[in-house]
Amino acid sequence: MPDQAWSQFCQALEKAGEVISSGPDTPLDRAEGYRYLARLTREMLYSCLDNADPDFPRFHQLDLVKIGADNPDNVYLSANIRGDRTYRITGTRGTIAYFSIGSKANRYAKDGTMASTGELSDADLTIAPDGTVEIIASAVQQGANWLPLAPDSTGLVVRQTYLDRAAEVPGSWHIEQIGGPAEPAALTPEFLAKALQRAALSVHGTAATFAHWTQTFMARPNELPDFGQEMFQRAGGDPEIFYLHGYWSLRPGEAWVIETDVPDCPYWNFQLDNWWMESLDHRRQITVNKHTAQLDADGRLTIVVAAADPGVGNWIDTCGHSSGTALLRWLGASAHPIPKCRVVPLEEMR
Repeated sequence: MPDQAWSQFCQALEKAGEVISSGPDTPLDRAEGYRYLARLTREMLYSCLDNADPDFPRFHQLDLVKIGADNPDNVYLSANIRGDRTYRITGTRGTIAYFSIGSKANRYAKDGTMASTGELSDADLTIAPDGTVEIIASAVQQGANWLPLAPDSTGLVVRQTYLDRAAEVPGSWHIEQIGGPAEPAALTPEFLAKALQRAALSVHGTAATFAHWTQTFMARPNELPDFGQEMFQRAGGDPEIFYLHGYWSLRPGEAWVIETDVPDCPYWNFQLDNWWMESLDHRRQITVNKHTAQLDADGRLTIVVAAADPGVGNWIDTCGHSSGTALLRWLGASAHPIPKCRVVPLEEMR
């Protein structure tokens, strides 16, 4: 059985490679596409095989795994759980700008969804005088900080969001099951076969889901419209966030100019992503947020996406790409302005 399971896993990964043919055929986009599949494979193998036991969950921080317009300002943690268990999550809140934790029903391997089954954010969090926090995740309400679980809950996702990386410190978090077994179950051939199958399906399902999103955005190039929030929430979005996704395409010497009102909200950011919806290189100027942005004299926001810095503030580097995706998030806002976007000669901005 293990030999057959491994062979089927390798064949399924080869099948997942067909998703890359749906994207641009430039050498850079293709290279990033196959790197994306490799990153997904690494993450899904760890999640489905080595860190899969819902009786002994561990929080795992994503390491260069970028999925569905990952936020460059975020520290993401995830853990596998089951909806019929009870878990204690303990830690420190830290000084980071925003914290949320959600329980999810991850079905990327089946239908490309990861629906929320419970949410707990800063607005609801009770913190002890010493700065510590205890959260109970369970089907039945209990404790001062309760995270609901549903019968189909499969995982937890923690989002910790920076406004100012130089000044803020994220929290530290630990999870344990309450009343679980004393020892993990032994490895069996049956578990290995299912884990490898689940990992391969998750790689393919995740890549196909977000390739479909990009193809949807391409119908309205160089805009940031409201495509409807339900699609984004069904894929694991934070209910506190209003998402404005888009597809951009520029010819040499062009700039994409984005102008918008800025609502009163605790956090917002804009980021540039590649065709596969991975945020671009964090070491370069690919994002701006409420803290780092320079607003216009009238309080509006102007962002310029271009291959070179026009020297007008809020420049976003295309990092050698001629097309890709982008995202503007409004978090906790009562109003959700839709930006005005235009493509102009870069020289015009100088």
